[in-house]
Amino acid sequence: MPMTPRSWLFVPADSERKLARAAGCGADVLILDLEDAVAESRKSIAREMAAAHVGAGRPPGGPRLYVRINPLDTDGSLADLAAVVQPGLAGIVLPKIRGADCVRLLAQRIDALEARAGLQPGSVRILPVATETPAAMLNLGGFAQPLPRLAAVTWGAEDLSAAIGAVSNREEDGSLSPLYVWAMSMCLTAAAAAGVPAVDTLHADFRDAAGLASACRASRRRGFKGRIAIHPDQVETINEAYAPSAAEIEQAQRIVEAFALAPDAGTVGVDGVMVDRPHLLQARRTLGLDT
Repeated sequence: MPMTPRSWLFVPADSERKLARAAGCGADVLILDLEDAVAESRKSIAREMAAAHVGAGRPPGGPRLYVRINPLDTDGSLADLAAVVQPGLAGIVLPKIRGADCVRLLAQRIDALEARAGLQPGSVRILPVATETPAAMLNLGGFAQPLPRLAAVTWGAEDLSAAIGAVSNREEDGSLSPLYVWAMSMCLTAAAAAGVPAVDTLHADFRDAAGLASACRASRRRGFKGRIAIHPDQVETINEAYAPSAAEIEQAQRIVEAFALAPDAGTVGVDGVMVDRPHLLQARRTLGLDT
């Protein structure tokens, strides 16, 4: 069973230097960015470079390749898709959606491009940024409906705060304002309803390794399975934070073994503590036995 990606590293698709550095940093996923990280004057160049990078293929043990296209309501999105849907592409990151219907529309467009490229149907997955517009916030319930190409769900606070005209998305003490805490929580809920992992948003200060590590630990406790990275130096911290510790793996093994010895039991005792079926489900996920 493929490992759930922990680190999703954005890299501008128009920078050969940054693409080369990112390829060897240990990220589980590279997201070649054609949207916010690329100036309008360089969109065509970035599209060509992303297509060439995808076409070169994924090296053994290398990161999966995703591409963040421009929003579906822009002229560039169709050109982006036509260029990058080819062998070597693992998925598309879809920004600034209005709701799950945008994911369905993108899936329909990928259907035809997969067929043209000779790809296995359904092989190109979708990671939507689910909270960047006010409409998306009001439509997160749509993720409870089937979305076969959905790989995971992530969220962001920057575009949403701009859309509503906020001066900042944080309080005076530096904590997230209530709207963005809600966005984070609803991302977790939407991902769970869809049956896919939730991916946490970026930690903006890439020099703040201690702050990133603390944020990742809190994020993993809340239920996120990975995190967006914006610099290669963040990848190692993210990978370590979202991987189960040796103690967690050992505890999970004991829980799975205890239920294996009592398959009809609703609860079993492990290390003097009663655990039930939800604990078994979590233990199996820790061990990679269930997605």
